[in-house]
Amino acid sequence: MTDTAATQTTTIPEGFKIRHLGDGFMDLTGPLYYKKKEGGIILGFRVEKHHCNPMNVCHGGMLATFTDMLLAVAGHSHPNAKNRFLPTISLQLDYLAGAKLGSWVHGDAKVLKATRNLIFMDGLVKADDEPVARVSGVFKIGQLFTPVESAKLPDVFTGRA
Repeated sequence: MTDTAATQTTTIPEGFKIRHLGDGFMDLTGPLYYKKKEGGIILGFRVEKHHCNPMNVCHGGMLATFTDMLLAVAGHSHPNAKNRFLPTISLQLDYLAGAKLGSWVHGDAKVLKATRNLIFMDGLVKADDEPVARVSGVFKIGQLFTPVESAKLPDVFTGRA
């Protein structure tokens, strides 16, 4: 890795904070970072070796996992979904380009529509500001998190300020 790539892999863009999104599988995909914006957040990560396929490009499975989390986090910005579990019903993902080792990958998503039981979203993911994936998904507006579960969750899931 060049000195530039080494520096890139250790720097996170200004305004982003580390975000732990839970234990188990979600913890293995990190570290993930977020930055608040009006009406939601931007979620991002630096492509590290453990995210890559043998060609040192971010594995498609990692991008799929990231987009699933991105939409779920974005869904929590809607009043119907605050502090609720949002299981994935459908996820459509188009890979537009690869994200190389050391790239800064970030995504932005929005709620298109929410019903009593479902929330529809779409988003765009970029690597170093070049589009790498577009995603749309449908999530079930599930049960409320219990107070104990809610206390363990990051603010991006619960809507806490």
